[in-house]
Amino acid sequence: MALIAYDESDAAAFEATRHLDDDALGVWRDAITRHLDPRPGMRLLDLGCGTGSWSQAFRTWWPTAEVLAVEPSAAMRERAVIPSVLTGHAAGIPAGDASIDAVWLSTVVHHIADLPAAAREIRRVLKPDAPVLIRSAFPGRHEGITLCRFWPETITALRENYPEVATVEAAFAAAGFTVAGLEPVAQVSTRSLHEAAAGLRREAHTLLKLISDDAYENGLERLRAAAESATGPQIDVLDLLVLR
Repeated sequence: MALIAYDESDAAAFEATRHLDDDALGVWRDAITRHLDPRPGMRLLDLGCGTGSWSQAFRTWWPTAEVLAVEPSAAMRERAVIPSVLTGHAAGIPAGDASIDAVWLSTVVHHIADLPAAAREIRRVLKPDAPVLIRSAFPGRHEGITLCRFWPETITALRENYPEVATVEAAFAAAGFTVAGLEPVAQVSTRSLHEAAAGLRREAHTLLKLISDDAYENGLERLRAAAESATGPQIDVLDLLVLR
């Protein structure tokens, strides 16, 4: 379940640089609750939870819900910021039939090698009409992504390695899902480009690992140069694709 293998170095970089602050998380909470009505006893699956920052947020926002965090990478599980991360993957979810009220996949869908199999497994564990919420970058929808601005080679990497929205929709349609929504969500990723440049870890970003070393170094120079004069926060736009 990975476009790249998450080893200890990758997991450490992810833990150090990919956790969003409360403001950025808040815009995603607003987007999620437009499609999900949290209630006591709700069971929410965080599939491919990484180091668990989203599961941590869900447990803070909705303390009466049960959040199941599932992650295939041992290195990610070992660095989880939450207890009890389960071993599993998109085609082998450790949950019973019709036992889940919602599934969350954040920057995960490009790591899934067999989308139709994953869709069937998600259909198995979800209750009827329960939502699948997919937070991701998609080919052709990269205009608001900072990495694509400073590393244009990542646009090609995105196109060649990430599924298009239509591909995801088709895979899930075959398992009985229909599209309930697709919306861009603008988040504050860091307080400034200077902060982004200072804290950047290539290992934490799949797109940066998919380009050449020379392309990476050239983009890093562009980012550092822009950071000298840029003002305001770094804002990225990712999509929320919702299926039922």
